[in-house]
Amino acid sequence: MYLSIFSDEISHDFEHALHVASKDFGLKHVELRGLWGKNLLRLDTKDVGEARRLLEKYQLRVTSIAGPLFKVDWPGAPVSTFSPPRDQFGADFTYEQQDDVLDRSLELARAFNTDRVRCFDFWRLDDQTPYRAAIDARLQAAAEKAGKRKVTLVMENEYACNTATAAEAVRTLQHVPSRWFTLNWDPGNSAFRGETAFPDAYNQLPKDRIGHVHCKDVTKGPDGTFQWMRIGGGFIDFAGQFRALAKDGYKGAIVLETHWRGTDPGQRLTPEASSRLSMAGLKEALAKAGVDTGTSANALLR
Repeated sequence: MYLSIFSDEISHDFEHALHVASKDFGLKHVELRGLWGKNLLRLDTKDVGEARRLLEKYQLRVTSIAGPLFKVDWPGAPVSTFSPPRDQFGADFTYEQQDDVLDRSLELARAFNTDRVRCFDFWRLDDQTPYRAAIDARLQAAAEKAGKRKVTLVMENEYACNTATAAEAVRTLQHVPSRWFTLNWDPGNSAFRGETAFPDAYNQLPKDRIGHVHCKDVTKGPDGTFQWMRIGGGFIDFAGQFRALAKDGYKGAIVLETHWRGTDPGQRLTPEASSRLSMAGLKEALAKAGVDTGTSANALLR
């Protein structure tokens, strides 16, 4: 296993984010979603060239194109209550544009020399049943198209999408059998749906279909609602999760997707400061699990 982080969870100043990831966190990989205030899919040729130059400068590789593929409403179905009133992460693409989103994602995978493209399975419906077979077929077709370029789609179990829980992930994987379609396992999103992410939810998953892992911790606020938390500050047993992944032969990326914005005290921390604290917690959990990712815990809290 090896560590990575969403660069925009540190900063949208891409060079600064890479400097922190490489020099302070000791990483060799980053995940791409937003750069310079733009969604990754909005980068032009000049932007892509500059991003590649900076990645080479800091000797960092890209773990995945973390784009918004299929994070839209399913056509003909009721509008999801999770469908945002405005775009998220600079991604305001429509369903009709999803073929273009897939094509552009595959182009970027080639440009950034990665074999992973993240996807979702559409904003969550109260009743998926009338649409589920068509959704599965759409995912299967997209995976086969990606496979022609030797790229794997890694579908994130997203709490606001139709596949949010481990049980739902098992069902989706069974009905989308392409070898180019795997799960982007996110224990935080599982916990946000009320599951015990580890061990209960994880134990349900087909381990040979886990193709990518995102990490963010979860806690409950005073009002009982789920809230993001730094790794190690919530209730997910990440040490146990990492120990199990190692035992089950997972050799892919462990990617910090901070999400949490801390307070110190009463003052909202910057994304960078929050990510430093969460990365420290992530490395502590890995050390507790006895998993060596080849990075040190030095200078994280500077």
